[in-house]
Amino acid sequence: MRKTLTALLAAPALLTTPAHADPAPKATFELPAPTGPHSLGMREAHLVDEERGRELMISVWYPAQPGGGPVAPYMTPKAAAYFDQGAGAMGLRPGQVDWAAVGTHARTDARPKGRWPVVLYSPGWGSLRTLGTSTVEDLASKGYVVVTIDHTHEAPFVEFPGGRLEVARPGTDLRSGMETRRQDVLFVLDRLSSLNGLGHAMDLSRVGMFGHSFGGDTAAEVMTTDRRVDAGADLDGWLAYDVDGAQPTRAAAEGVTRPFLLMGSPGSTRDGRPRAHLSSPAWKSFWEHSPGFKRDLLMPEAMHYSFTDVQAFLPQLDERLEVSPEIRTRRIGTVDPVRSVASQRAYLSAFFDQTLKLRPQRLLRRESAAHPDITFVR
Repeated sequence: MRKTLTALLAAPALLTTPAHADPAPKATFELPAPTGPHSLGMREAHLVDEERGRELMISVWYPAQPGGGPVAPYMTPKAAAYFDQGAGAMGLRPGQVDWAAVGTHARTDARPKGRWPVVLYSPGWGSLRTLGTSTVEDLASKGYVVVTIDHTHEAPFVEFPGGRLEVARPGTDLRSGMETRRQDVLFVLDRLSSLNGLGHAMDLSRVGMFGHSFGGDTAAEVMTTDRRVDAGADLDGWLAYDVDGAQPTRAAAEGVTRPFLLMGSPGSTRDGRPRAHLSSPAWKSFWEHSPGFKRDLLMPEAMHYSFTDVQAFLPQLDERLEVSPEIRTRRIGTVDPVRSVASQRAYLSAFFDQTLKLRPQRLLRRESAAHPDITFVR
């Protein structure tokens, strides 16, 4: 089963400091500012699927009128305490970072502005929707309503209203987990138009989906069975149930008929070779069976978590806390972090601008000198 940053999380221990000690200030960081013209709002929603006996938490990020409630936190105090216990996976010690002090660029309950295409986001296996915040905010600032989903009982924890935490249940295999995720996404799609105060901001005739790792695989899988998703993107997912790509998902075996963007790195392969359609059997099958518009983009100096917020915050924390160089390289590679974030944002928004807003994008035709870390795999 694939490893993730949050797979190491366990129930938070009580962190105590001797009464006579003056604890050192905890480190914080800032998420990269969105580059689009719109102010942002964010609302969370608790959805209950009565037929499956299943609860989900989603966050909706959207272009908003100026003002609104307080700045939406990156993590609540309860979520931050739980997340902090997995800090060792990033070369950090529990208690070094004040995750709850970090703010986003969105305001809670701000009034929506306009009507926009909808893009869904699914995180990696055993990971959290929170770790896609930087990419999601940027996309929303450019004129999209972006809906992020936590997959309850696979995610290490999900916080529900009232502070109730539902934690991961061990033993779920990737195949059954994929089916659960697929049904989660279809249920969310069914419910979006009825979200209080937000339904009118969503143009559900134009829907995209993307995700990191298994979340990107989930986007492709959903597109094999539901025509509502018009375009998808997979950020360094396997498109398979094994790391070598020998056990392809349905999407990899059959392909998809609508536009799709692949972005890969050497960070999710067994031998360190870049994951691309020329080297991975599952990506090759997906590529050959997908007749629509497609692109395969490679970041050779990136690693698997370069496609999450870890790319943005680990270098900042390294300046304060001296993260192990080995762990930093294993998580986010040697790619320039600022350029990496900018390139991912640029190509992802260009892809959805072309496929959902029908605005042709020169950036998708060939390599760009403005983004030297991205290579087109043809």
